[in-house]
Amino acid sequence: MAQLTEIVKANDIRGLVGTQLTERTARALGSAFARAVLTSDPDAPPGRVLIGRDMRDSGESLAQAFADGVTGEGAEVVMIGLCSTDGLYYASGALDAPGVMLTASHNPASYNGMKMCRAGARPIGLDSGLAEIRDLAQALLDHPTWGTGEPSAAPGKVSESDTLRGYAEHLRGLVPLTSRRKLKIVVDAGNGMAGLTVPAVLGSALGLDDLPLEIVPLYFELDGTFPNHEANPLDPANLRDLQKAVPEHGADLGLAFDGDADRCFVIDERGEPVSPSAITALVAAREIAKERAAGHQATVIHNLITSRTVPEVIAENDAKAVRTRVGHAFIKVEMAKYDAVFGGEHSAHYYFRDFWFADTGMLAALHVLAALGEQDGPLSGLVEQYERYTPSGEINSVVADVDEATERVAKAFEGRPGVVVDRLDGLTISHEADAPSGEGSLPGLWWFNLRPSNTEPLLRLNSEAADPAVMAALRDEVLALVRVAERATDATG
Repeated sequence: MAQLTEIVKANDIRGLVGTQLTERTARALGSAFARAVLTSDPDAPPGRVLIGRDMRDSGESLAQAFADGVTGEGAEVVMIGLCSTDGLYYASGALDAPGVMLTASHNPASYNGMKMCRAGARPIGLDSGLAEIRDLAQALLDHPTWGTGEPSAAPGKVSESDTLRGYAEHLRGLVPLTSRRKLKIVVDAGNGMAGLTVPAVLGSALGLDDLPLEIVPLYFELDGTFPNHEANPLDPANLRDLQKAVPEHGADLGLAFDGDADRCFVIDERGEPVSPSAITALVAAREIAKERAAGHQATVIHNLITSRTVPEVIAENDAKAVRTRVGHAFIKVEMAKYDAVFGGEHSAHYYFRDFWFADTGMLAALHVLAALGEQDGPLSGLVEQYERYTPSGEINSVVADVDEATERVAKAFEGRPGVVVDRLDGLTISHEADAPSGEGSLPGLWWFNLRPSNTEPLLRLNSEAADPAVMAALRDEVLALVRVAERATDATG
């Protein structure tokens, strides 16, 4: 019997198709979604759920099974078909209806999953409804006769709607491209949904006005088996083709999207990756300027492992920075709470108030294209001002006891001159540039964060420092503390 605790994560659902995630599981989740969301959401039109899916081979059958669960509760379903996750968010906002996206994002082809939202693209995570949906669905799956009798209500209707054009027009309207020059861009869709959305938004697939862009496509064919490389740009190996293609084509920049095309990674004209923190800072400055031009004070959200550059740029532009936990469910709540104009994460998720506080990598890409086209220099020169510190990147360590390892690190650093400890999300220890740095304390500005994985016995380390040597020393010291027990185990056999 499927146990949904294995596949229901903090912010979404992901599992192996055929074992952890089956059509029966999807149907139970559809029934539970209808019961939990449609009965508890006063803002949703009565009985209507939007369903989108990415290009994975299992998507169509799982979407249909989820729809069967929804309609079996008497609710209506609107199938929007193949789309990106931010395309589903657009539909949820524009049609003011809750929705589910069938996707496993950047996971391998053997996986599928679901991202859910309430009307207006409001997030559903474990703390905001997903736990209730999980428990309701599990109760159905545990009932030996569920699904074999007559439905409890008259089945709801199923209709179809194509929302791609509305999505493209909405994004184009938010960031008009009036470039002084034509830009050449290489786009790696990774055989994911960007193969559908990039031609619609940046190209002429829908017959919209031509933009000052020349697009060189890589892997635009929709193929859920990912024949060229996994659609996971967080792994540097999956950026190599794009990094090679950009200078080969003499392009101004490259864009890489993940499988469900809600995240966008940027490569400069030299083939070098631009950090998502630098993109966050660049877009933040532009959104703040737009807000101030309208006579409003701006607030920008960033998670606690973005570069220190991000809050500095926000402050330099006379806006308010709000630091939050990692994860889209947390950030979207804070976005709405503060009416924030923009939010960014280290993982290349970018959130916009003008997009129902939801994340869309395509809109961030439009900002980068607009900023680059408004001046004559290369992208590397444009983003240099937003890359002030040396990051470690995210480093994962397998540990037997994440709590014990975390406390070992905390104990080693607490009490050192000038350090500040906080527990907003995992363990964060920081040292400011002007703080004392006596014996045992590294000098200058530095910080690190240790966070446990939601699903594996992993600790994730992110660190940053003003000086590369300090960053390396900090990184190595923390990793040595985290891994001390594992080294001892290895040494004793």
